[in-house]
Amino acid sequence: MITKIVMWLALIMLVIFAIRSKIREAQKRHQQQFRQPPQPAPAQPQQTYKARAAAQAANDAEVMLQCAHCGVFYPASETVRANGRDYCSAAHAALPSA
Repeated sequence: MITKIVMWLALIMLVIFAIRSKIREAQKRHQQQFRQPPQPAPAQPQQTYKARAAAQAANDAEVMLQCAHCGVFYPASETVRANGRDYCSAAHAALPSA
């Protein structure tokens, strides 16, 4: 008796799964028929956010110099020149050169 019930339940589940798969296939076909054609690409592709940020950073970048005493790199606008050499601070410019 239990085996008959299990068989009927299995058969019903198989029928339900078959019907669901047929419905999904029909929906996909319907969507493909009425899908809008792809839009043409713009004549001038716009820059992405990262590309714009990189271009802006390149424009804003400042020349970096190396301190003659400690070797640290720093922006050229902060340089301290002494004896024809570039230093990162007045303290390093005041030290005797090696």
